[in-house]
Amino acid sequence: MARLGRISALVLPAVAGALALATPAQAQYSPGYQFLKAVKDGKGDEVVKLLQDHSNTLVNSQDITTGESALHIAVGQRNLTWIQFLCQKGANTNIQDKKGVTPLVLATQIGFLEGAQELIKRGARVDVANATGETPLIAAVHRRDIPMMRVLLKGGADPERADSSGRSARDYAMFDGANSTLVQEIEKNQKPKGEREGSVRYGPGF
Repeated sequence: MARLGRISALVLPAVAGALALATPAQAQYSPGYQFLKAVKDGKGDEVVKLLQDHSNTLVNSQDITTGESALHIAVGQRNLTWIQFLCQKGANTNIQDKKGVTPLVLATQIGFLEGAQELIKRGARVDVANATGETPLIAAVHRRDIPMMRVLLKGGADPERADSSGRSARDYAMFDGANSTLVQEIEKNQKPKGEREGSVRYGPGF
């Protein structure tokens, strides 16, 4: 009997450990992790269920390592339908990852024009910069992406706003020459200074 007791003492913990390992991997991760993975994998039904189960509070979940949100994932995948769905569920269009990149900055960096237009329509601020001070407009100038520049300028982007090196979108455009297509695009579509996003006051006035 003593021997049997010793065997049980050795076997039972091992069995318990095996059962723990057999637990579905999904159950071992947080709802936020499950949500982001479901978005990344395009599992619509799972995304909807997770949002319903958590009253849509997961929609702005961020990866603990990168700070990437579901909206970043949707933009990176160039998935306009997901962007629209997430925004309808309350996704923050100005959420920043750990490098300060917003979904709009990302859309500009990859040349996703339709995504950028949708984000702006949903409230994305056109002059929010990343950690290096790069605004969406500066990113568009770097890419020489005229259609993207036009969308951003008409949305109130400030071509004079400088990055951490002290250069603005206009400065970078001037590298191609004072009469370059980039400079002409800025001159043609920039809003008057008082109408640019940077001139708009947010919150209560005093």
